[in-house]
Amino acid sequence: MNVIACYKVVPDEQDIVVRPDQTISLEKAELEISEYDLCAVEAGMQIVEAVGGKLSALSVGPKILDNSKLKKGILSRGPQELFLVVDDSLENAETHKTATTLANALKKIGDFDLVICGEGSADLYAQQVGVQLGELLNLPVINAVSKIEVEGNNLVVERTLEDEVEILEIPLPAVISVTTDINLPRIPSMKEILAAGKKPVTQWSVADLGAQGTEPSLDIIKTLAPEQAERKKIILEGDSEESVAKFFENIRREL
Repeated sequence: MNVIACYKVVPDEQDIVVRPDQTISLEKAELEISEYDLCAVEAGMQIVEAVGGKLSALSVGPKILDNSKLKKGILSRGPQELFLVVDDSLENAETHKTATTLANALKKIGDFDLVICGEGSADLYAQQVGVQLGELLNLPVINAVSKIEVEGNNLVVERTLEDEVEILEIPLPAVISVTTDINLPRIPSMKEILAAGKKPVTQWSVADLGAQGTEPSLDIIKTLAPEQAERKKIILEGDSEESVAKFFENIRREL
């Protein structure tokens, strides 16, 4: 089975600075692979280990993708090959442009049975790329997957919803998005990190894809951090009935 795991490079959230006007500064933020997409890579590895085949990784973005540390970071986690679409036009790309570029890259790669995405990205968490990608490829697509089993030419997946667990069967090829509940990504060994530098990397630009429809479908005007509520600075001590009553009274005032 040929599996392709898509991933995104995002700023380390610990280094993100929120300015007083709610705008976000990424100037000092180190880049890393989105934690949601690490689960997608691990899910792909577990499938390949169970039924055989090949796992490849795919990412699209600006020239920061062409970074040896980031490439080793993804290849050391199991993928046998890496495909990158590196283009300045993909800086801050919105979800439709990202999905369209991924779809064009997958068409160029050609031979795949399953595409796995993370449920969202660790920066914006829009949760739209996976479902848009399935639509653009005209393939079955399911999101919020928490368990995967391969049965012949079909995939049996579980989706853990608010009040129930769905068990669904879809034919391959397909596109799925997985939640972080699906697994715990492995930590690569030093041997795997060193071996990652010898794995093949194929890099394209948007023009190399003969890409159509990569124009943005919307304009991102600005990205702001949520407005922070002021702390009430009310401190209640003890567990007496009076303290508990005051605690609930303060909550009721805010509702």
